[in-house]
Amino acid sequence: MRPPAELLGEGRWVTDPAELLTYESDAALDRAVPDAVLFPESADEVARVVAWARQAKVPLVARGAGTGLAGGAVAAQGGVVVAFPRMDRVVELDAAGRTAVVEAGVVNLDLDRAARRAGLCYPPDPASGRSCLVGGNLATNAGGPHCFKYGVTANYVLGLEVVLADGSAVRLGGRARDYPEYDLAGLVVGSEGTLALVTGACLGLRRAPPAVRTLLASFESLEAAGEAVSAVIAAGLVPAALEALDRAAMRVIEAHRPAGLPVEAGAALIVEVDGYPEGVEAQVGELAELLRRCGATAVRVAADEAERERIWRGRKSAGGAMARLAPSYYLTDITVRRSRLAAVLGEVRRIAARRGLETVSFFHAGDGNLHPLIPCDPRDAAQMARVHRAVEEIIELCVAEDGSLSGEHGVGIEKRAYMTRMHGPAELRAMREVKQAFDPDALLNPGKVLPAELGDAVRAEPRLPDGPFFSPASDEVAAAGLRALAESGRRVRIGSATAGPDRGAQPGTAGETAGPVWLSTAALRGVRSFAPEDLYVSVGAGTPLAEVRAVVGEQGLLAPLLSPWSGATVGGVVATNLNAPLRLRYGGVADQVLAARVAMTDGRLLRVGRPLVKNAAGYALPRIFVGSRGTLGLLTEVTLKLSPAPRARRTLAVPAADLAGALELARLALPVALVASAVVVAPAALVPGGPGGGWALLYTAEGLEPEVDAELALVRSALEGAGVAGLFQAEESGSETWATFLAAGGDRNLVVRAGVPSRDLEKLLDAAPAVAADQVLIDCAAGLVYAAGPALDPDEARAWLDAWRRPALAVGGYAVVLDGAPPLLDAVDRWGYRPPALAVMQRLEALWDPSRILQPGASPTDQH
Repeated sequence: MRPPAELLGEGRWVTDPAELLTYESDAALDRAVPDAVLFPESADEVARVVAWARQAKVPLVARGAGTGLAGGAVAAQGGVVVAFPRMDRVVELDAAGRTAVVEAGVVNLDLDRAARRAGLCYPPDPASGRSCLVGGNLATNAGGPHCFKYGVTANYVLGLEVVLADGSAVRLGGRARDYPEYDLAGLVVGSEGTLALVTGACLGLRRAPPAVRTLLASFESLEAAGEAVSAVIAAGLVPAALEALDRAAMRVIEAHRPAGLPVEAGAALIVEVDGYPEGVEAQVGELAELLRRCGATAVRVAADEAERERIWRGRKSAGGAMARLAPSYYLTDITVRRSRLAAVLGEVRRIAARRGLETVSFFHAGDGNLHPLIPCDPRDAAQMARVHRAVEEIIELCVAEDGSLSGEHGVGIEKRAYMTRMHGPAELRAMREVKQAFDPDALLNPGKVLPAELGDAVRAEPRLPDGPFFSPASDEVAAAGLRALAESGRRVRIGSATAGPDRGAQPGTAGETAGPVWLSTAALRGVRSFAPEDLYVSVGAGTPLAEVRAVVGEQGLLAPLLSPWSGATVGGVVATNLNAPLRLRYGGVADQVLAARVAMTDGRLLRVGRPLVKNAAGYALPRIFVGSRGTLGLLTEVTLKLSPAPRARRTLAVPAADLAGALELARLALPVALVASAVVVAPAALVPGGPGGGWALLYTAEGLEPEVDAELALVRSALEGAGVAGLFQAEESGSETWATFLAAGGDRNLVVRAGVPSRDLEKLLDAAPAVAADQVLIDCAAGLVYAAGPALDPDEARAWLDAWRRPALAVGGYAVVLDGAPPLLDAVDRWGYRPPALAVMQRLEALWDPSRILQPGASPTDQH
């Protein structure tokens, strides 16, 4: 099949059968020859290709560098491969805002190098980072060794530029944060090219740590190394990386690329710490002592950068080194809870031995992502049958441990048949419905991710609640009640018994039709599962956040979420995506949600996600419910990621006479941020011990004591070097001051949250309405402005709101109503924003809530 000549320029496609063989596989074993390969050079060209393919009913498969390990870039059903290597520009690197805008064909390592030239870094670092492309990393939600501390690709995606299956180019998310739209970008990341073709991304960056040290610890067995990993986590330490290798892996690596690995040991751990030199040295000493207590026979600290680089080059060459053992290999990619590492590793070896197979193990121990590798010869049918049976048993073992069949490689073709082992029909059908919303004709990467047969989903028998108030006592009762309400056409308002940003949305509010039901999650309360050793807690959605923080705090852990309202529930915080400034240190709400249970209006009860930090088995359904405000389904349970509680937390306060001066202070301080958890400009009246009038910059740092001391010393130096005086230590953190400011929102007419790229804060504030010193708080790192309006009548409120929206929209942001007096909430448009992918949002709503009973008025789609 030859594409039309006018589609792309001459020489921009491959149709020769011999040349097409180059594109018949990725780095996995599955093969299929495409009909053609196209090489677009711009998003406009990609859009033309997709529009043509849709009209011609031609399947499309996106391809990066071909380093995938699950057959995701293989044209399983023929069609055209769209290859992205020519779209390789770093479009913009905003050092002050710590973001990079890149095309999909940028090499991962090239992006990191560009960031480091600006004193920043891009943390996701898959083993193939020297060749893999950002687009491929986005497709599989790639991780790598440093994800234990820094997270996976999804944790760095602010926005995506994509081409949808109808040929339209749209933006999902963007350069600002917390857009008032469903997190469709969160669904596309990890979807393996089955939902949209990604042409570009806006990615977050971090300050490059000034010091890095790497330890190499030897152990008698892999199980002993696994136990040491659990001990490190239990001690409240967060190394940048925790990697494990068994003896077989070390020996083949040493023969291929000498790295100085302890080949006579049964196993080794590579432990890396980074940060300020003072903190790094303290961690190295503590870790070395702890590892020895856990049975390490030797602990060596890399003497210099050359030795450190040699160790990591060896580790990342493990896959390539396997050619010394066999013509090929089968690499599994399972994730289990960290506390089960030792047990699962032993059983994996026993499974292989029973099948007469060898295993070579190297894995990301810090996040429980195992890569047992089975050397094999694909030409030996009998051996391959044993390999596939062993892999099936390994996956069954993983699922029995409540793990994931893929941590970072994706499902592709390779694991598609196993998806029914991990997910039930309800979850698989929900994923199929996501696919329908994005790609109704199923032309994007067909034959991947979802199995052919999904099974029949169980639906709760409808049971209509009595009266206008519904407080389900269980997840199952919630599903039964929602189904009955949907079948009867009764509208549902979701909330809790406590105050919060949606307190005006109650039965009887002006504008409501007769018969809405008020659904309270108050009875869905309590800790359901708490695993300190695995850093997660599962709670009923109606559990107060303060209660969760108290429970985990007793174990020296932190649930890094915060709400201004004392009775706010976990479900409410997640459903509204309410992000405190502490996201700077720990990530946003979506980064903390590992899994959830959701009651749907057709009676299904979904279990989405797993209690794991790495899970690439299907679509990231938890993310679509974060910030959905209950319009897609009812959260009944939430599993949160936990972090070790910081050993130190201090806040430096700096007075400023005016708002422009306070923003200048923030501009001077922000480049320092490494362990900062808030950089906030707040009314000085909220800061005890300050001058009382005007504004104040609050800079909070938290972590190890030496790190906090080092960071605040740098902030002092930067500010005092610019002639700033009057610095003092504040009693409350920047996030606590944010909560105090918003908690008073009910006493004001309206509270607006305006989100813009952080570099455009001054543009927004210059053009926005004049504000008094008690009316605005600014989360400087996130580019979020919280403005409390003066006493206004409805017409004045609409004009005031519009005066915030126009400049915010002009720089690619938004301004939404966060809180306010109930009469005004009904008189204004809360959103004032048209999501670029509105049609996809509407199709998803039509599939999941066809009667549109959930939370009327609580979605931006209701305004269009």
